[in-house]
Formats: sequence, C-alpha cells, structure tokens
Amino acid sequence: MSIISTLSIGHRVQRPERNNGADTLCGCERQDLAIKMLGGRESISSLSREHRVSRKFLYAQSEKAKEALIDAFSPSVKEDEVLFYLPVTKVWLRQLVVALVLICHASYRGVVELFGDLLDTSISVGGVHNILTQAVIQAQEINKQEDLSSIRVGAHDEIFQNGKPVFAGCDLDSSYCYLLVGEESRDATSWGVHLLELQENGLNLDYTVADFGKGLRAGQNEAWPDVPCRGDIFHLMQDLTAMTTYLENRALSAMTATEKLEKQMRKAKKKALGHKLSTKLTRARQFEQQAVLLADETRLLANWLSQDILSVVGPTLETRQELYDFVVEELQVRQAKVLHRIGPVVRKLINGRAELLAFAAEIDQRLLGLAKQHQIAPEVVHQLFQLQDLPLALPARWQQEKKLRTLMGHTFYSIQLDIQHIIDSTYRASSVVENFNSRLRNYFFLRKSLSNGYLDLLRFFLNHRRFIRSESPRRQGKSPAHILTDIEHPHWLNLLGFVPFKKAA
Repeated sequence: MSIISTLSIGHRVQRPERNNGADTLCGCERQDLAIKMLGGRESISSLSREHRVSRKFLYAQSEKAKEALIDAFSPSVKEDEVLFYLPVTKVWLRQLVVALVLICHASYRGVVELFGDLLDTSISVGGVHNILTQAVIQAQEINKQEDLSSIRVGAHDEIFQNGKPVFAGCDLDSSYCYLLVGEESRDATSWGVHLLELQENGLNLDYTVADFGKGLRAGQNEAWPDVPCRGDIFHLMQDLTAMTTYLENRALSAMTATEKLEKQMRKAKKKALGHKLSTKLTRARQFEQQAVLLADETRLLANWLSQDILSVVGPTLETRQELYDFVVEELQVRQAKVLHRIGPVVRKLINGRAELLAFAAEIDQRLLGLAKQHQIAPEVVHQLFQLQDLPLALPARWQQEKKLRTLMGHTFYSIQLDIQHIIDSTYRASSVVENFNSRLRNYFFLRKSLSNGYLDLLRFFLNHRRFIRSESPRRQGKSPAHILTDIEHPHWLNLLGFVPFKKAA
C-alpha cells in the first residue's frame, strides 16, 4: 500500500455545507465588524475566516459605518440647500469626459447622455472621440519619458480581445506596467521585437515570471538570452484546483448515485425483487469507493505541492526536487483513471520542473551567502528560515527560536531581518500582471474608436492612478509610478494638462 493510500484511509469526501455567515449576523454583530474594519487592527482575511463572510461583505459594512460617521459629524444641511458652486468651463468639460471614461468606464454614448441629462449641454460622439484622442497623444508623450532601469523582476502575460493578443508586462514589486501593446500574432518574433525595444529604453531585468506560452518564452530567449524566465505557479495552482474540484465533484456524484440505488434496493427487497439491483449496486459502491479514494489522494498531493514544495518558506532545493518528483510519480500512477483531468497537470509538472523550482535555487544561494557573511553553519541559517513559516502562537516556534538565538548570538536579529527580506523579495507568480489584465477588460470597448492608442492611455492612467485602498501600507495613497520611482508626482489629470476642481476653503 502506498504512502498516499495509507494517509487517505478513513478520510472521505464530505458534502460541503453551504453556510453563509452573513445571513446569521444580527445588527449588533455587523456593527462590531464595521468597527473592527475601521480600527484596522485585525486583517480583513482573518475577519473573513473567523465570521465566515466574504471580503466584499466586510467592505460593505465598513462603508456603511463611514457614511454614518460622516452624517453624525457633518452640520445639518437642508436637502435643497446649495452646497457649493462649480465653475464649468470648456476645459473642465473636457476633463469630465476623460474622467468619465477612465474612472467610470463610461461609453461614448453614455457620456453624451450624461451631458444632456445632468448638465443640459450637448456633446457629440465625435467630440468625445477628439477629446480622448488628444489625451492619448499626451499620455504617449509621458510614457516615453519613463525610466525603467530600477525594475528588477517582471511578469509577462497575454490577454485576448476579439481573438487578437495584447502583450502585457508589469514590475512585480510596484505593479508598474512597462508593456501594453496589441499584436496580430503572439509568436516569438512579435514578443522579441517588443522586448528588445524595452531593453533599449533601459529595462534590464534579473529574471521574469511567466506561464508556459511557447511564443512568449521563445521570444524572450531570443531577445534576452541571459535573462531566465521562471515558471508561474499562479496558473499551476489554478489547474490543480480545477483538477481536485472536478475529482471531488465526481466522488460526490458517485456517492449520490449509490445512495439513490440503496434507497431503490430497500424498496425492491420489500417486494422480493432485490436481486435485480444487486449487481448494479455492487458496481456503484465499488466506483464510489474508487472515486472517493482518488479525490482524497489527489487533494493530498496537490496540498503537498502548493503548501510545502512550492511555498516560499520550505526545505532546500534538493529536498523540494525529491518531493516534487514523488508527487509527479504518484499523479502519473493515477492519471489513467481520469486522463483528461490529471494528464495535463502531470505534463505541465514534468515539463516545467526546473522553471517552477527556480525560485528555491535562488533562496538557497541567498541563504548560503548569509551564512558565509556571518560565519554561521548554512543548516542553522536554513533552520531559522523555515522557522518563519510557523505560527507565532505555536510554542514550538519559540522553543526553536530560543535555541537558534543561542547559537547565533548577537547576529540573530540581523539575520532574521535579512531572511524576511529574502522572503518578501522572492517572486513565484505572475498574479500582478493577471490582476492588471483583469482591469483591462472593462476598457476593451475603446479599441473600436481609438485603435491601439487606447492601450497607451490605459497604461498611463493605471500607472499614475493612486491606489484608493490596499492591504499593504506601502501602497496606500500611492500610484505604481510613485512606488517605482519613490518620487511623488502630480495627479494624473494634472499630468494630462487639466486642473482638478477644488472647493474654496
């Protein structure tokens, strides 16, 4: 019996209980959640898990609380009282057009309708187009002035619109987009041309992270032969989740089918007709047992891969490679049972082994450098590295930390800070560019009117628009351009030549 089978005995796929925590919360509990959100002492993720509610629900409670506070402390104002006067000029109207399209995702005809209904002013579709065309020209000039020399790690990906690819590249540290261009083909030549242009503009990366698209990787290999392209675990995790979810649903369906047959068998026995269903029920029970075992084993293998082998904090590269190969072998043994689901994952794991584990090789090298710098045994430094993954509330962590502090002496805290920097600066996924691509989809309607110029406008806007909220204090109130250069810049409307309205003090 294999290790997987041994660990899986006694475990059975359970029917998911669909409980929505938000439905069970009373008004006082919602108020308490809103206060905790405003206080900011507890993370949104922990509140979401503790109360079994979505992040969207938590943000909604926070907004309600903010509105209540504003209403409570604002001076009472009559509904029809004039709050302030707005000086409307042609320049301000042009600014409004650009803001409606970029901030509100308004269509050309939506802008025309708003002008007529709310401002009692007419504007044509052509007028909206001309204003945006001028904004594109200004955005292109600003994009040409960017300095990309400080970017060290990039993420590349492709998104499709109307069957044609759009190439995207982002800095994984600041999320600054340095490449956004539409192409007719996603072959190696197309990618290579744009990567060479970026290199001429000062982009000099240590490495990139991307999926296993053939054209993307071949283009980078031709244009930047000395820049490694690491494997992206974001897409691999998606594939693993899809595989395990399918197998679990398959097991649940088998359980349902067996229960249905058992119910029919009980009725048939009362009529002395049980023999007609005995063979069918036996086969159903066998299939159920096999489906449940397969679902449990693949879930266990997927968890090992994501939580231990491909996690930032983990064992040495050599150990990771052994565990990786073990998981692949175990999946290969089982792939014939559901080939169309397990087979593609196995092929991706076999072909992408070196690229997916490249981050671990870098971590080992950096930890070895720390050990040499402080003249400490490499295995001791690696023990401190692995300690960072243990929960703070776990007594074993503090016991182990005490031992390591004794061994390292006064260098303990310095090494611990260096290790935390290694963890924070290790990139395994291209999820930043995936997130960027998801925001692009809301603007694809602009391509019909502005051609590829709209991509230049969007790149400028999304690089210079300030983050309204972020889990990282480093990003709050800053734009990707600000984070990249560490230099504050004017509002993006100012950069386009507009002057945003400010109420008189």
